[in-house]
Amino acid sequence: MEYYFNVYIAYSEYQHYYSGAAANVVVTSDQGLRLQIPASRFRPFLSQLGIRGRFKLVTDANHKFQSLMRVT
Repeated sequence: MEYYFNVYIAYSEYQHYYSGAAANVVVTSDQGLRLQIPASRFRPFLSQLGIRGRFKLVTDANHKFQSLMRVT
């Protein structure tokens, strides 16, 4: 399954996730579904501005994480 969504997390806000104070990022997909994604999955996309952009989450039939990629 594929889910598309936009994310904007300021660098200072992501520090809560990075330090472990918050374990998951909750986003709303284009289909209106709330998705809970481990914050550690966003680390490769962290910049000085934080995390921003449009992403695609791919899961298997059991809704287990397969991949996360920035699409724009």
